[in-house]
Amino acid sequence: MAYRRTPAVQERLNSMRTRLIDSAIGLVAQHGYGGCSMSAVAADAGVGTGTVYRHFSNKGELFAEVFRIVCSREVAAATNAASAARADGGRCITAVSASVQTFADRALRAPTLAYALLIEPVDPQVDAERLLFRESFRDSLAVAIAEAADAGEIPAQDATVTAACIVGAIGEALVLPLARGHADDTVVPTILTFTLRSLGSPT
Repeated sequence: MAYRRTPAVQERLNSMRTRLIDSAIGLVAQHGYGGCSMSAVAADAGVGTGTVYRHFSNKGELFAEVFRIVCSREVAAATNAASAARADGGRCITAVSASVQTFADRALRAPTLAYALLIEPVDPQVDAERLLFRESFRDSLAVAIAEAADAGEIPAQDATVTAACIVGAIGEALVLPLARGHADDTVVPTILTFTLRSLGSPT
C-alpha cells in the first residue's frame, strides 16, 4: 500500500518550504545571487543543509522559485499602480507612467535584490524565470500603452514591441545605479521622460 502523507505532515512540509524560500529571498536581497548558497539558506532558516536539499534538488531550483515569487510581486505592483491611476480618472498615458515609476522606484529601494532579478549572472533555471519576468512586465505595460493609443493620447503603434523596448531601456538605465546601490534624484524622472517621448506623447 502506497504511503500517503497526512494533512498535518503536508502542512509541515509546506511550512518548511515557505521558510526556506523566505530565507533565500532575504539573502538575495542582502547579498545578491552570487552571495547565496544552499548552506547559507539552511543556516538562515536554522536547519541542516540536507533539509534544503530535501525540498530543492539544487540551487537553481530553489532560486528559480525565489525569482518566480519576487518577480510576480514586482509585476503585480506595477500593474496595480497602473490600475490605480486609471481608477483615479487620469488619462490612459498616466497609467503607463505610474507602472514605470513604480517599477523603477521599487528597484531602487532594494538595489541588491533588483540587480539580481535584472542583471546578475544566474543559473539557466533562474534565467528562464527572468525572461518570464520581462515578458510579464512587457505584457502588463503593453495593455496600458494600447489603451492610451486607443484613446488617441499617443500615436497608433505595436504596443507589445514598444513595451519591450521600454522594459529593456529601463533595465539598461538602472544597471549602474543598482550596481552602485544608489541613484541620484534625476534617474526616475529621466526614465519617465524617455518613456513618454518613446510613446510619442506630447507631454
